[in-house]
Amino acid sequence: MPKKIRFALGAGLMVAAIAYLIVTAVRNTAEYYLTVGEVKARQSELAGQTLRVAGRVVPGTISWNPETLTLAFGITQPPAQDAPAGVQPVAITAAAAVFHVICRGQPKPDMFAPGRDVIVEGALASDGTIQARQVLTSCPSKYAPKQPATAP
Repeated sequence: MPKKIRFALGAGLMVAAIAYLIVTAVRNTAEYYLTVGEVKARQSELAGQTLRVAGRVVPGTISWNPETLTLAFGITQPPAQDAPAGVQPVAITAAAAVFHVICRGQPKPDMFAPGRDVIVEGALASDGTIQARQVLTSCPSKYAPKQPATAP
């Protein structure tokens, strides 16, 4: 076999091996999440499965017990980001999809607060409760400085 063909064959095998390693690494590390609305729509199908859910912490639902490391809160779908300027987000109503989340044995995330976007990883119970193994908070995507107090 001529040298050029052996070189091309060897180079092709190395490129194929590297491409295979990249594809398998991406598949093994890529983790997708569902929104609260998607989980609500497929709740009966997803019951009992482990999943990741992205949503927003409902104000007034947070319960934290530092002795037992138990964090409980409600999670809902955040308002649409493409709302016209000057339009206030719609308040959470009884019709809005809300899931109760319980996370035991983990410290409360530092940036956890009402109205904060979170990703919850855990099992969805048939009653709509998410038994979380992990709660991840996200940083605000845009910095908005506090407005200075105006003098009367």
